[in-house]
Amino acid sequence: MHKLVLLGALGLVACAQPGAPLTCTAPLKPALELGLYFGLDIEGGGVVSEAQWAQFVADDVTPRFPDGLSVLNVAGQSRNATNQTLRERTKLLVVVVFDAPSHRAKADAIIAAYGKRFGQNNVFRTEHSVCAGA
Repeated sequence: MHKLVLLGALGLVACAQPGAPLTCTAPLKPALELGLYFGLDIEGGGVVSEAQWAQFVADDVTPRFPDGLSVLNVAGQSRNATNQTLRERTKLLVVVVFDAPSHRAKADAIIAAYGKRFGQNNVFRTEHSVCAGA
């Protein structure tokens, strides 16, 4: 997958200005929102099917983040080294964790599993502080 620049409205309330300490109003509490962008193009041709994606989530994602996650279909776009615009169907996995930084090893394992299973060598990753709660 190529580096992607994507925007999404995720329905979580960000409670602080960039660089400011995070202050949340009850019942919300500080958390970390992790976003992983998985390109669906397979190197050498083909695409990851919905069934293959669902199996990957069941095998590799849910066991690591059993408390909940969201998956969104997004349209990825990036430029390669020759300045060519590339477009790729992408799955955005969003997980809100309250136990940062213990999530990092789990995210790294998910990224490695995706690369091994589908030949994807680059999963774009974002992390930012949020106020969250049910």
